[in-house]
Amino acid sequence: MELDLVEISPNADPPVCKVIDYKKFLYQQKKKQKEMKAKAVQVVVKEIRFGPNTDDHDFEFKLRHAEKFLKEGAKVKAYVFFKGRSILFKEQGEILLLRFATELEDLGKVEQLPRLEGKRMTMFITPKKKK
Repeated sequence: MELDLVEISPNADPPVCKVIDYKKFLYQQKKKQKEMKAKAVQVVVKEIRFGPNTDDHDFEFKLRHAEKFLKEGAKVKAYVFFKGRSILFKEQGEILLLRFATELEDLGKVEQLPRLEGKRMTMFITPKKKK
């Protein structure tokens, strides 16, 4: 009949075996794995860039964009980029990012507090789970 004896679960007591077409069994397993992969949630990271001396209007504008991203379910990576001698204003950059985090407190939570990496100070905000 061109069928194979396939061990389905070797850890069971007694082990479970089936008489099936092995090629078809492999095909169905592959298909299930592909389906599971398609259903997996893709994490999207959106970036928002600030300067150390970002004005209030620009801050509000970028804040609205971040709110939209969090409502869509994407993570937000906010960073302050320091050019040249502006690295002297590290405190201003940190204050700016912390203000940004407090403004977005109702929509998301801070995953990583502001951290200086080279000429960038980055912070991650993840959306809050919907009830």
